[in-house]
Amino acid sequence: MHFAKGYSGNKNLYMKLFYGLVLVFIQFSAIGQDVVKAADQFLNSLDNPLRKKVMFPLNDPERFNWFFIPIDRQGATFHDFNEEQKKLALTLLKASLSERSYHKAEEIMAHEEILRVLEGRPVGDTRRDPKKYYISIFGKPAKDQIWGWRIEGHHLSLNYLSARGKMESGTPMFWGSNPAIVPEGPQKGKQILQFESDFGFELLHALSPQQLEKVLILQKAPNDIFSGNNKRAEMLLPKGLAYPEMNDQQQAILMKLLKVYVENYPFDFSSRLMNKIKKAGIENLSFAWAGSQTPDAGHYYRIQGPMLLIEFDNVQNDANHIHTVIRDLTNDFGEDILKEHYQKEH
Repeated sequence: MHFAKGYSGNKNLYMKLFYGLVLVFIQFSAIGQDVVKAADQFLNSLDNPLRKKVMFPLNDPERFNWFFIPIDRQGATFHDFNEEQKKLALTLLKASLSERSYHKAEEIMAHEEILRVLEGRPVGDTRRDPKKYYISIFGKPAKDQIWGWRIEGHHLSLNYLSARGKMESGTPMFWGSNPAIVPEGPQKGKQILQFESDFGFELLHALSPQQLEKVLILQKAPNDIFSGNNKRAEMLLPKGLAYPEMNDQQQAILMKLLKVYVENYPFDFSSRLMNKIKKAGIENLSFAWAGSQTPDAGHYYRIQGPMLLIEFDNVQNDANHIHTVIRDLTNDFGEDILKEHYQKEH
């Protein structure tokens, strides 16, 4: 009796909590629900010549030919698609990312137009082109097949592998922004990768002088991320400051920064990736910094663990040009999944 009465009195509160949980679930999972279906619908919308341009065998070396500068690539771009095909291509992009990071990808693509104006390039310039983003599919999208896909262009490289009907690999994943903060024009102050930058500085500035001595690995930041566009990323030395050497507040900031990268993925995959990082040992994570301790000059940081490498670099264009990447040291391009598959086959 008392429980029923209490429930009735707080019915609105319970309903708000319920719908709040539903919205959280939608935000993290529905946007990335079925990559197989999204890829299949996209491919079915293409004629044969365009489909041949998009599709590659799973074992094609092109799958590892990733980069994040404005170069010509294999695959088809948004210039090649009609309106329906563009819509379906974006549906595949949505299925590959969380809602927040899908909008971040859209902003990076649109940022080419801002960069074109800042550089004084003419309208229609092909080097700074919001439509020059390529889609490539490796193998046949199907729930009983292993297949991969890539969405890539200047400052965006998303590399995936699917097996057993679900995303099994999502690295390398690269994000970039030039300018990091728009200096002028209608979008002055726009900052696409703000959390990646702000939380890095928040952690740095929370450290003691003794911790700073250990975390600072170079007085001058590197001109770019150390892992570059290498097919295989490796652990970098020195590691910097270890997680157990941080206090509770510092550890919480590090985890907040880590989640910015992990939660770029749809909820199911981001949860599995975080569990993998935890299984390898949160206590094995480390944080390292190079260069300026203020945003007005070149700076760099990295987070590392037994299976993880995250790099952030903001040096070029007077420290207003960000490159950042997350790598799975055990499963970039789904190599671990493929190795397991081939062992079972033989």
